Amino acid sequence: QVHLVESGGGSVQAGGSLRLSCAASGFPYSSYCMGWFRQAPGKDRDSVARFESDGMIRYDDAVKGRFTISQDNAKNTLYLQMNSLKPEDTAMYYCAASIVRVSYGIKWCPWENNYWGQGTQVTVSS
Repeated sequence: QVHLVESGGGSVQAGGSLRLSCAASGFPYSSYCMGWFRQAPGKDRDSVARFESDGMIRYDDAVKGRFTISQDNAKNTLYLQMNSLKPEDTAMYYCAASIVRVSYGIKWCPWENNYWGQGTQVTVSS
């Protein structure tokens, strides 16, 4: 019973901030890569920010410098601090968990067949 539950979305004006949270349960949190994706109507679901298997963070260029991903392993919770929000940030934001694959001692997260949360809506008005 894997559950990823997002919260913290809402409507804000451009320049505002929001902090999203993702509470995870039902799987070994620390053994997965965790990340945030978003999807606007009519568009693909794209990665916003995610932890890779080595702990490095990958940000989409559109949010780099404005968003900060973090997590609390003890609480099995993922966060996304979003500052200086822009109208183009408007989307449904999803928490995701990727398995970690190992080959020749190298770990990586394929970000395929992820666990997904139900999403939390972020709307930014100008």
